[in-house]
Amino acid sequence: QNLATAYAVLHETRPTAINLRWALDQMTETLKPLSPAARPDAAYKRAAEIADEDVEINRSIGQNGLALLQNIVKRKKPGERINVLTHCNAGWLATVDWGTATAPIYMAHDSGLPIHVWVDETRPRNQGASLTSWELAQHGVPYTLIPDNTGGHLMQHGMVDICIVGTDRTTADGDVCNKIGTYLKALAAHDNGVPFYVALPSPT
Repeated sequence: QNLATAYAVLHETRPTAINLRWALDQMTETLKPLSPAARPDAAYKRAAEIADEDVEINRSIGQNGLALLQNIVKRKKPGERINVLTHCNAGWLATVDWGTATAPIYMAHDSGLPIHVWVDETRPRNQGASLTSWELAQHGVPYTLIPDNTGGHLMQHGMVDICIVGTDRTTADGDVCNKIGTYLKALAAHDNGVPFYVALPSPT
């Protein structure tokens, strides 16, 4: 009963995030057959494994995304910045260490690429304004906080080189469910020839 209660409480913290449900399912599967006395050690062990897996997944996303950003910088004048647009929060506050959509950004910044991020406010809960912008500031990454509807305007004027977003869940066919507003960013990117990428971890 306590396991079921804990599952329900934790799941409600991010009900749209399928990777959280995946992790809760993993933990339940590990703990349910065990006696209550054996559960704490087993829980810490499995949680550490999941965290380590998450770090490796996000590191791989970062490396793949870094290659995309390196290709963009080759087409620019020396010192000219790469402008990335992101939406909502897909950083290390939501995952472990790197984040998903932010992993390529952090790796690009750490490798010395001149990168700048357009951060959507992400209404109605303002995850971009309160979480992503805070994360980027902690890492020393230059960013500009913008209203959600500004992204299309920036793309029209050639001020966005690439869009990278996270995903709350992705279907087997590749359909992406993400924060409200992601669809409009994808349409604007398509209309203006801006590459649009989803940073997808396998548990999602």
